[in-house]
Amino acid sequence: MIPLPFSRRPALVGVVHLGPTPGAPGAGAFAAVLERAVADARALEAGGCDAVIVENFGDAPFYPGAVPPETVASLTLAVARVRASIELPVGVNVLRNDARAALGICAATGAEFLRVNVHTGAAATDQGLIEGRAAETLRERARLGLEVALLADVHVKHATPLGATSLADSARETVGRGLADGVLVTGSATGAAPDAATVAEVRAAVGAAPVLVASGVTVANAAELLAGADGAIVGTALKRGGEVHQPVDPERVRALRAVLGY
Repeated sequence: MIPLPFSRRPALVGVVHLGPTPGAPGAGAFAAVLERAVADARALEAGGCDAVIVENFGDAPFYPGAVPPETVASLTLAVARVRASIELPVGVNVLRNDARAALGICAATGAEFLRVNVHTGAAATDQGLIEGRAAETLRERARLGLEVALLADVHVKHATPLGATSLADSARETVGRGLADGVLVTGSATGAAPDAATVAEVRAAVGAAPVLVASGVTVANAAELLAGADGAIVGTALKRGGEVHQPVDPERVRALRAVLGY
């Protein structure tokens, strides 16, 4: 198991939501997208985040698997710019589920972790059926010689898992057979929180493996949700007015950081 590149617990990982990248509906001048990404990353660092993760949030509707070359190129440039602008560890999530592209971006930029929405099992999503490709992802990471941590969602948001596997069993298999370095727990949608019992169930299932809450964490619920977790990945709650498409507000980052005890 590769350790996560942030050691403080509970860790706070802020999300840099990219605007539409070239080729995506609504795409405009990419220079403005990069400028906003750097500004948001700096605001997350100024507010006290322990790491940031860059994702192509503005590219909806998402490809279910491999994204086109222009998306990989855009994300690579964005991650590189963000890494050059802050001193925090930087990760990447290639939506909806292109772990292979994420590994390539890590190899090219030095990014230190990646997120995979469906790493094991399969899920019915608004992109259609998505199947986990853990075998390929782990072998490609080894082939590229990367020491990057892989964070995998369990029963990810905006999806319905196929089969009758319980949340606890899925979490155990994600770590035990999928060899993920940490697991992520989400609610049903972007900005929606899981309940504390769900987090506790995953925590009990995976033992000492890192568990992060990856949607819906706010100042109001952070203490309860993170009582049994190692940290959180937070996007919406750190934006101005709590609106996902607004810029990051460093004061909201500081407020959440204070709830976590730092």
